Amino acid sequence: MNIPDIKKILESVAHGDMTAEEGLKSLSALPFEDLGFAKLDHHRTLRTGMPEVIFAPGKTSEQISKIFDRMVKAGCDVLVTRAAKSVYKKIRRRHKMARYNETAKIISLSKLRKNKNAGMIAVVSGGTADMPVAEEAAAVAEFFEGSVERIYDVGVSGIHRLLAHKDKIGSAKVIIVVAGMEGALASVVGGLTHAPVIAVPTSVGYGASFNGLAALLAMLNSCAPGVTVVNIDNGFGAAMAAVKMMRVK
Repeated sequence: MNIPDIKKILESVAHGDMTAEEGLKSLSALPFEDLGFAKLDHHRTLRTGMPEVIFAPGKTSEQISKIFDRMVKAGCDVLVTRAAKSVYKKIRRRHKMARYNETAKIISLSKLRKNKNAGMIAVVSGGTADMPVAEEAAAVAEFFEGSVERIYDVGVSGIHRLLAHKDKIGSAKVIIVVAGMEGALASVVGGLTHAPVIAVPTSVGYGASFNGLAALLAMLNSCAPGVTVVNIDNGFGAAMAAVKMMRVK
């Protein structure tokens, strides 16, 4: 990170040579921090409203820990996805406030108070086997937005379970629907609500589900208008889309 450049921009704003908005735009374009094995984009929040998130697979625990340390030092809230518990234990030795969601495999450290008055995101899942993906979506949405309602194990094979939560579904501002097998749950929920529905196919199912491809195609061909779809098992991507929708609202 180029500290002299940051000082120059702040001085320009202070002296009236540029407006605060122009200063913010300039800061958002400044360089990254080069760790050798990773280039940290500390100013991503300025550009997108979201800090950089650490994707754990493919990284060593030492690399994840170092990135985590640098992000905390930069004053960022930190989120690590798809992380093993052993990585969490290593991080927690230095950061006692870090938390681990074992179902979602997410490590988080958040100091900012969330705006729970903005509305609620509902995460609806088909079966218990879909919970890891559903919980990834719920935990990420909770980290960024605050108010999340979990409605799990309400698949269409027992549709009365879903209808028992009709009021909660109706009060949600955005709904994430997570389902494997034939993926029909997204269409059903899409027909019950005025809210945007983000469908997440999971790789749960027997042979002909083709590791989630059947659910993906079913969701892409949903008869309920307004249903949008993310990639197979991508609870993180669905949550990020939901949070951005909430912030636009």
